[in-house]
Amino acid sequence: MSGKEPIPLPELLKHPKVLKVTEDVNAELLERRQYSPPVCSALSQKFSRLQPTDEFKFTVDKEAAKQLPDIINNRVQKIQGLKTADAALSKTYQQKRHIGIVFSGGPAPGGHNVIAGIYDAAKKANPKSRVYGFLIGPDGIIENETLELNDDLVDAYRNIGGFTMIKTGRTKIDTPDKLALCRETCKKLDLDALVIVGGDDSNTNAAFLAQEMAADGVQVIGVPKTIDGDIQVRDDNSNVLCAMSFGFHTAARAFANSISNLCTDSSSDVKYWHICKVMGRVASHLALEVALQTHANMTLIGEDLADYVDQRRLEKAQKEGTLDYHAYGITLRHLSRVICEGIVRRAAIGKNYGVIVVPEGVLEFINEIQVFIIKLNTIIAEHNQTRDIDFHAAFPLLEDKLEYLRRLAQRSREDTSFTLWNTRDDDLFNDIPAFFQEGLLMERDSHGNFPFSQVETEKVLMDLVKDYLNILKEQGRYRFGIYKSYYRKTLKRAGLDPEAYGPLLFENYEQTDMLLRKSEIISLKTLKQSLVEAKMLKDSQDVPAAVEKMFQKSVPSFKTQNHFYGYDGRGNDPTRFDCVYTYNLGLTVFSLIANGATGQMAAIRNLEQDFTRWEPIGIPIAPLMHLEERKGRLTLVLEKSIVDVRSAAFQVVKANREKWLAADSAGDHFRKPGPIRFTGKSEEERPITLELNAIC
Repeated sequence: MSGKEPIPLPELLKHPKVLKVTEDVNAELLERRQYSPPVCSALSQKFSRLQPTDEFKFTVDKEAAKQLPDIINNRVQKIQGLKTADAALSKTYQQKRHIGIVFSGGPAPGGHNVIAGIYDAAKKANPKSRVYGFLIGPDGIIENETLELNDDLVDAYRNIGGFTMIKTGRTKIDTPDKLALCRETCKKLDLDALVIVGGDDSNTNAAFLAQEMAADGVQVIGVPKTIDGDIQVRDDNSNVLCAMSFGFHTAARAFANSISNLCTDSSSDVKYWHICKVMGRVASHLALEVALQTHANMTLIGEDLADYVDQRRLEKAQKEGTLDYHAYGITLRHLSRVICEGIVRRAAIGKNYGVIVVPEGVLEFINEIQVFIIKLNTIIAEHNQTRDIDFHAAFPLLEDKLEYLRRLAQRSREDTSFTLWNTRDDDLFNDIPAFFQEGLLMERDSHGNFPFSQVETEKVLMDLVKDYLNILKEQGRYRFGIYKSYYRKTLKRAGLDPEAYGPLLFENYEQTDMLLRKSEIISLKTLKQSLVEAKMLKDSQDVPAAVEKMFQKSVPSFKTQNHFYGYDGRGNDPTRFDCVYTYNLGLTVFSLIANGATGQMAAIRNLEQDFTRWEPIGIPIAPLMHLEERKGRLTLVLEKSIVDVRSAAFQVVKANREKWLAADSAGDHFRKPGPIRFTGKSEEERPITLELNAIC
């Protein structure tokens, strides 16, 4: 204490320094708001026009053609900027418009800049145009809850993360009643266009709304949003039209920065394995990017696991003249063994720590779990379709659900035509830990998807890993390496001859500087027996304290810390890349609207290239749709994109697995991605995944 009289609280709260440091707005926020993203050449002109192209080919689903006849023949639209325009285009382009914008699904960094781009372009074309934000997602359209946007509001959220300006929601516009209410809202607001910012399901909704509202003269445009990175569009000839949805880069960088800190912690405290689950329910794009950003010791990629082939089982079956279908695809038990191998190898060279990255949806790529999910999805969907009461309301407790499954298994024994849930399924399911059974039976989301983020994926895996590590420890195969110099110093300090004890204790004493205890010495009892047999000790004597200390040092302790990265990343302020990307997406949306397009998804081609080569386009949504099972029935949806294991990005990660595992005497190869910021010139320009895939 300084000895000065304390300032009275009312005066303290009015002090200029107190007011400055406790303001809601800080210097970083001001800098973000003032940043003006560069604009693509085609969007920087006063006018623009669309150039339909037949350069890109799509195989059209018959059901999509049947359900979406008015937009199924849409083509890819290239956008050309124009400094001047003829009277007809000028009049159309600059007419007063009413545009509605809605966020759908989880937040993704950059959404506010989509709004800013649309708003700026609309007001530039005609200051009398009005832009509305529908509040709390699609419910805002259904219930006509809107907020008219103005300069102050838009300026307050430029380059800022979240969907805070108008909020978001997950309601689906999937019934005639909801659609009628949406039409009524659009009519009351005299909307010319509706912009839906969302993921694959939301853009699917955009296609159906475009079809339904075509007769009303309301244009509908979709914008690809998802941090999972699973909206990627290629045509039949693998031409990339949309390389990545917005928000992915920011989320991956946010996760990578936190996981990099854990790499530093792990290699400092040298006693923990950090298990990091990252979002990615269907695809492992985020895990792949995090691996490239951090060089974590182990990263699981679900798509790679799905392609796994057990050659030993195949060879065994071939010798027996049979075909083992279980050799295709990895099992949960085998995956735990793969993880154990890496842990054991690092421990052997004195590294009893590390970082493992796991995508949240990894279990969907595991054979037996995938089968369970498919079957249980169908069971729950069929129950809900045929009964008045919801499955989870009918069977609130886990035991109630298990009893229902037992009855289904009994039915399969009595009725051979019923194969959905048989006795073998029931037996295998009952072998799973109760917490995981409950996870697999939990309520599905509004789209009928299994909620992987709520399942303790890391606990499922790590429990199996711990069990197997204990077995390996009992077999003397899981050991901690000891530096020879440390061993010698310890024994000499105790007055013992290290050269006499070394060959008895360690299997590689003469070959290396990292000593590995003999596999047959698995306890203090077996240690004493070895010393007695070598006549270094009598039965009546205790093992020397220094020798016992070496044994205890060689026994690894597997300690884990579990982390989940999801909501923090999707709420992060966007990277410069996502700021620029999303602002240009907003400008693209207006260009499509001003030129009369509907049923299109705004996109930027060549994201993997230099900014000068970015090309704004409109992608027809209807030709991208196909039939997929949802809630037990076939439904038209936009296909999700998973990691291509043939891509350059994945091949680079695969080729570096051994190096990044660092199971050798050299140091780790952790990479520091750095924080997301707007200052300086070292901020990376785009995701590493895109950088690498651009090579091929």
